[in-house]
Amino acid sequence: MRIAVLGGGNGSFAAAGDLAMADHEVRLWRRDKDEVAAQRAAGSKIVVRDFNGRHEVTLALVTDDIAAAVRGAELILCPTPATAQADIAMALSGHLVDGQVVFLPPGTFGSLLLAKAAWDRGNRADVAFAETGTLPWLTRKHGPFEAAITVRAKRLPTGVFPLKCKEHALAVISRAFPGAIEDCGDALSGALMNAGPIIHPPLIVMNAGPIEHFERWDIHKEGTQGSIRRVTDALDAERIAVRKGYGYGGPHFPLAHHYATEGEQWMYGRGSHDRLTDSGDWRERIVLTEHRYMREDLRLGLSFLVSVAELAGVATPLAFSFLAIGGAICGEDFLAGGRTLASLGLGHLARDELQTLLREGFDG
Repeated sequence: MRIAVLGGGNGSFAAAGDLAMADHEVRLWRRDKDEVAAQRAAGSKIVVRDFNGRHEVTLALVTDDIAAAVRGAELILCPTPATAQADIAMALSGHLVDGQVVFLPPGTFGSLLLAKAAWDRGNRADVAFAETGTLPWLTRKHGPFEAAITVRAKRLPTGVFPLKCKEHALAVISRAFPGAIEDCGDALSGALMNAGPIIHPPLIVMNAGPIEHFERWDIHKEGTQGSIRRVTDALDAERIAVRKGYGYGGPHFPLAHHYATEGEQWMYGRGSHDRLTDSGDWRERIVLTEHRYMREDLRLGLSFLVSVAELAGVATPLAFSFLAIGGAICGEDFLAGGRTLASLGLGHLARDELQTLLREGFDG
């Protein structure tokens, strides 16, 4: 299958390398012209390291021309942080054509952001947009053209916009991730599976002291203590309450299953937390005011959760509190400047109108 991968970060490199290893034709789009030139000079290669060793693959194309990257692609994969989605939406919106599927793993409701950008530009192509609850890989870049994959996702609950395109979208995405894609309904359901805004805000806010004191700190190892886990579970209960408030059924993929050694298997499978901490790749320097855990998962992810919770009439006091504390750390109003239904241009919709839009699309 011809796949376009957008971005040059951890997730995009893991995606491009892993999908090329699976014999897909992979085109990688990056915005940085100098980085593109350097990667082309190195043979358009990516090195993937996993538990089976070192694998070197050659990509079909590395380019800074997004039109060239997505031309003829059946699947357009966008595993970038949500902070990059608005710029990508503007660059991509004029190049989408009938039958393509755009997949954001995860999305923070970016599926609607990208779809609306194309619609507002006048692009009426029949395109499906989908998002899931986590990145399909626990991964970190180890060099300019190398990614280490610690764990591959076993289950990816995925929602589609518009819902009427679900069958086609899930079939296409499943060819890239065989056996992992699970139908969780519409795009809002998919967005409310996002684990990042649940796991990361407590870890960075409640570990703010050691994060700023030590040169490197592993929030998933020393930073994951019992008191923090209890807060994480309570914050996750707010997410699940919002899902139920919109009528979404289980499984809700509670984050507690990520840490469990038995019971229902979470997205990365059993034992993934231990493999993550054993790898040492998450012992890293975190600048609280700049890191994506703050800018993406807290500022965007929790502001979105609070916004959709309000429309459903569900209280989210912990999410609201972390937004206030994170905003104080950064000197900003995260609720006013984050990702909300209003900021996405959907704030005028009543709940039933939003759910109709999710089913039928902008032309429904």
